[in-house]
Amino acid sequence: MKKFSLSLISGSALLALASMLPVHAAVDADAAQALFKKNECSKCHSVDKTKTGPALKKIALKYKGKADGQDKVIKQITTAPKVKTEDGTEEEHKVINSKDPVALKNLADWILSQ
Repeated sequence: MKKFSLSLISGSALLALASMLPVHAAVDADAAQALFKKNECSKCHSVDKTKTGPALKKIALKYKGKADGQDKVIKQITTAPKVKTEDGTEEEHKVINSKDPVALKNLADWILSQ
């Protein structure tokens, strides 16, 4: 009985630790950067400098710690909403040329990891 209890406690501890690991896989930075480049996102965005659009670091900071951050980024890059540029004008945000949800999530995660 004692051996069974010890196994049960060990198994519970292992399960608890496993539940703290991130649910999603690691970001494929090369694939995200390729999609970013292919869609000419760098015309308006830079990792750390503000261009016509905000720096990716600024976007990542905006959504840091928010459970819906990934969803909000994906919505922004797939629905062509009106956005206000740094000079105050409004324009439609360009839509990413991909319908692959894995690629879109990877790109969003890469943006949020900056």
